[in-house]
Amino acid sequence: MLLKNKVAVVTGASRGIGRAIAEDLAANGASVIVNYNASPTAADEVVAAITAQGGRATAVQANVADFQAAQDLIKTALDTYGQIDILVNNAGTTRDTLLPMMKEADWDIVLDTNLKSVFNCCKAAARPMLRRKQGGRIINISSVVGLIGQAGQANYAASKAGVIGFTKSLAKELGGRGITVNAIAPGFFPTALTTVLPDEMKEKSLEFIPLGRWGNLPEVAYLATFLASDKAAYITGQVINVDGGVAM
Repeated sequence: MLLKNKVAVVTGASRGIGRAIAEDLAANGASVIVNYNASPTAADEVVAAITAQGGRATAVQANVADFQAAQDLIKTALDTYGQIDILVNNAGTTRDTLLPMMKEADWDIVLDTNLKSVFNCCKAAARPMLRRKQGGRIINISSVVGLIGQAGQANYAASKAGVIGFTKSLAKELGGRGITVNAIAPGFFPTALTTVLPDEMKEKSLEFIPLGRWGNLPEVAYLATFLASDKAAYITGQVINVDGGVAM
């Protein structure tokens, strides 16, 4: 198994991309902290799916946009499994509207959830990773929107672009201690953030995807598992698009 004896924390893991990543990490041997904010039933379903396959997982509630809550999440991971080897920052939200109509609260909640949470969790996890002296893997989920922008998503695009800059900076800070930091930039995938889009918009999106289809969630999860493994030990500071060619 690629991740035998590893411990992973996945934020926003009760659904969508986070769930797919949590389940694939567990399938490859990692013990997984399934973080959620407001969906305990969904998080319990992820844990049940993992344990049914012989894996180990624990659901932990934390609003990782809150600094202390993120600290407590990492402490719980350490108390539960004794170490942390992999951190996947996936928690995210949207509040889409054109800038003239965007409320300050729409900006703040998206930046806090999508970007500040990455700072919060990385700050909490970096010290135990460094102290253990066994390296580590940090994987931040950005978005193709953070690379190319999108009308009506100035807040979301800014947060995801911020994740990219943060990833590259942290990779330079932690690389000397064997901790890699990379970002994944997904394109269109069936998640709670995209299923609410009108069918006409979903159909229109296919015109901008060279591969002519939306992605399947495992296609992101496989990459996350690879980046979390020893096979990716010489890859850091990278932004890898999983977008069917949208940003090309």
